Amino acid sequence: MSEASHTLADRIREHFAPLPGLAEKKMFGGSAFMLDGNMVVAVMKEGALLARVGKDGYDTALARPGCTPMTMGGKTMSGFVAVAAEVIEDDAALIAWLNECLAFASSLPPK
Repeated sequence: MSEASHTLADRIREHFAPLPGLAEKKMFGGSAFMLDGNMVVAVMKEGALLARVGKDGYDTALARPGCTPMTMGGKTMSGFVAVAAEVIEDDAALIAWLNECLAFASSLPPK
């Protein structure tokens, strides 16, 4: 992981620290943050954010600045978007994304 990725992971840990049921797991070459077994967000190369917004929130998320479809191995991951690092440099912007993804993950049954 790059320095930017480590920094983002630290910021996410700090925001999610008081939440019960939240765990960190190594995935996608970085850290993923899981709630009751469901992925909330993950840290990507160079400090970008993999955000789980769900199928219903996908188009709305893609309309936001710095947001692109998440592709892995040539396949688009439905319900997931990549958020550019420069978009989430601001704490308020990052927290908004984290809270949105947490709300979606909270709506899922535990695994």
